[in-house]
Amino acid sequence: MDAHAKTARSRRELTKAQNRETILAAGRQVFAEMGFAAVTVRDIIRATPLASGTFYNYFKSKEDVYLALRDEVALTVRPRLRAARQGAETAEGFLFESFLAFFRFAAESSSEQPTGAVRFRMDSPEVVAGFGELREDIDTAVAQGLLPAMDTGFLTAALTGVAFELAEQVKGGAEPESASRFATAIFLGGLPALSRQPD
Repeated sequence: MDAHAKTARSRRELTKAQNRETILAAGRQVFAEMGFAAVTVRDIIRATPLASGTFYNYFKSKEDVYLALRDEVALTVRPRLRAARQGAETAEGFLFESFLAFFRFAAESSSEQPTGAVRFRMDSPEVVAGFGELREDIDTAVAQGLLPAMDTGFLTAALTGVAFELAEQVKGGAEPESASRFATAIFLGGLPALSRQPD
């Protein structure tokens, strides 16, 4: 490939990336202003300088735009979660700090959520990659003796389920620290541990 062809290809790739980001920025804006349920594809297109055909080169629907924005959120929170888990020195620290990082992020981002938005999608590529990182960190913690030997797949699923469900409570106003203490107590001591928790 000659230099002219490489330059033309680079420009096309840059334009594609810019168009996609323009659409996502417009989606972020109109979802925040109008609420997810009220927004149409036309509203998103109107908030960009792009032609309607350009929109459909990148997304099929407003739901696709919203899910792409959710993937960006997942990409943002994953490093925080890894740092919290990898810095832990005890099983309690592993659980509590991981939950706390996730719940604080949920609290911070809840103000940016469009009204009527769909719940956090569990099968997007970025979220699935985050689950893989959690499993790796659990495997490492088990190998280091930080966590007891167990079925790490089950623990990954259980931690994820609790985290996502309690995050909905945090988005509704529950304190991240309280939710983190509650979730940690469940995993460390089961139901009897909850009765010993301070109010």
